[in-house]
Amino acid sequence: MINEKMKKLSPSMDEWLKEAKTDPAALQEGMFLVHNGVVRQTPKAKVRQGIDDGSLVTGMEFAYDAAKVDWAIGETYKMEGIFYVRVWLNEGQLELGDDIMYVLIGGDIRPHVIDALQFLVEKIKSECVSEIEQK
Repeated sequence: MINEKMKKLSPSMDEWLKEAKTDPAALQEGMFLVHNGVVRQTPKAKVRQGIDDGSLVTGMEFAYDAAKVDWAIGETYKMEGIFYVRVWLNEGQLELGDDIMYVLIGGDIRPHVIDALQFLVEKIKSECVSEIEQK
């Protein structure tokens, strides 16, 4: 899954929202949420499990499986009240502060949109990507 690809330019959230609001389903949507994951200096083990080995992240090798991401998006569309989903994932060698992913969810009401965002980001992080922290 890891390859020699170069990191990508990040998308414009203004443009994404403009496009989303012109989508045929837009009249059913009352809320949009955006998730922007970035490369942080604090290791995942420290943030998630409280394990501090004193190391700091200096970069990340990132890759994803496009078919699995498409499947996760499809599953998100099956959720109640969700009408718009868009995902962008970076790839290659990333530096601190670089964007890892953007996810935009549009839906009818706040609880549905929040649930869908949580669901999709978790699916992507746990089933669709490879992240190798460099220290």
